[in-house]
Amino acid sequence: MTNALTRPVAVFLAGVAGLALVAPATAETLREAMVKAYTTNPTLTAQRATLRATDENVPIARASSLPALTANGAFTENLVVAGNSVFNPARQATANTQLSIPLYQGGGVKNQIAAARTRVEGGRATLRSTEADLFTNVVAAYMDVIRDEAIVGLNTQNVRVLDVNLRASSDRFQVGDLTRTDVAQSEARLALARAQLQSAQAQLISSRENYIRVVGDEPQSLVEPPVLPNLPAASDTVVAVALQNNPALLAAAKERDASRYDVGVARATRLPRLSAVAGGSYYNYLNSLGAAGSLVGGIPLSGTAAQAGLQLSVPLFQGGRPAAQVRQAEALQSRAIEQVTLAERGVIAQARSAYAVWRSAEQVIASSEIAVNANKLSLEGVRAENSVGTRTILDILNAEQELLNSQVTLVTARRDAYVAGFALLAAMGRAEARNLGLDGGALYDPVANYDRVRNRINDFDSDGEPAPVATSTANSRAQTAAVRPTSDPMLDSSVDRNAAITTGADSPNRGGAPVR
Repeated sequence: MTNALTRPVAVFLAGVAGLALVAPATAETLREAMVKAYTTNPTLTAQRATLRATDENVPIARASSLPALTANGAFTENLVVAGNSVFNPARQATANTQLSIPLYQGGGVKNQIAAARTRVEGGRATLRSTEADLFTNVVAAYMDVIRDEAIVGLNTQNVRVLDVNLRASSDRFQVGDLTRTDVAQSEARLALARAQLQSAQAQLISSRENYIRVVGDEPQSLVEPPVLPNLPAASDTVVAVALQNNPALLAAAKERDASRYDVGVARATRLPRLSAVAGGSYYNYLNSLGAAGSLVGGIPLSGTAAQAGLQLSVPLFQGGRPAAQVRQAEALQSRAIEQVTLAERGVIAQARSAYAVWRSAEQVIASSEIAVNANKLSLEGVRAENSVGTRTILDILNAEQELLNSQVTLVTARRDAYVAGFALLAAMGRAEARNLGLDGGALYDPVANYDRVRNRINDFDSDGEPAPVATSTANSRAQTAAVRPTSDPMLDSSVDRNAAITTGADSPNRGGAPVR
């Protein structure tokens, strides 16, 4: 099943790559938009930083199993010396070191390391989920701009045609060929068309601004995306693949596994601990005993000492704290188990919903294409019938509006089908950078950072002050609703198919006496 689904994805990717070869120099392809988002989107770069922070939990947990070496020093100046200065020196300096090697800690460190490693794996799955969500948002933003540009173009053309029609109707009214009602109908329809255009323009500006938010750059002349691969024919197939590969579900499962180790960490707090210890010390009275030589009254002026042994710590009573920690860890494990079920429900709903939307949109596309063709024929027929007096101006206006509505429905359905189809890929775990094969540079490798830090033991190590990775959009231009002119010959045709008016003398008078 996996291979059968991977091959169509490869076909889709080949189509995305092919767009870059045929697109104009100023155009932007879906692939290019994905590359920009992959390298500069702050949601994704922040999630990568979160995973790097999660990676550090492994060396942090390992540190508790490694030897610890400490050194202490002190200098004391006794301002008031009471009694014999031999036993109360005026000043003294001390130094000591201690080495502690953990031998047994009740299994706490082992479970801490296992929990940290499991959460690293969960963090990688979360990063995959973030990538899939980002690319789904890119596709949605990309298709929103294409859809809204088309809708603005259609409405702009509609306003232009209705404006011409209104002028023609007004001219005919002046010569008595049309009534005032015909003119009012044309005026009302033009006003409505202008309102629809303004709404469409506002939506286009919003879509373009959202594109900048997601992609990080202004949308150029967007190229139509390639056809999506042949998606599964049944929602059950989508659900089966999603339950195996969906990264959000895998991340929840890893958190559940890690919470089991947390219970072991909590239980270790009530078990004995054994360590091997060694230390050394040095003291010096800094000639403050008031006597020359190395000895005064049998007390050396300086000296050293060393110790070594085993240290056993056996908890006998801790006020019920270990039991509370165990119960807390068990409750958190229970929560993690329930969250797996929650994630599973979400994945199933996402897969089935995306499949239903995709199938519905495909059917709407087929119906809308039929409706557009039928409305074009209807408009042509109404115009022909108007020319012989069997149809009114209102009939033509209605036919034009129905054609516009069907065209908008078709454009919207194409957008919905594409976005839902890509959401299907995301639900099945097939919409991540490693699947899409983006060629905007080397892909981010989450394993590389883990391998770099997991065995580091230098206490003074650092990666330095972080710098911003995602690009700012503060300097981006405010978007407008400007689009390339749209020209549909059917809509560009004038409503009035009668001969041009030169004088009112030869025109039939349907509006009463000629206006003088």
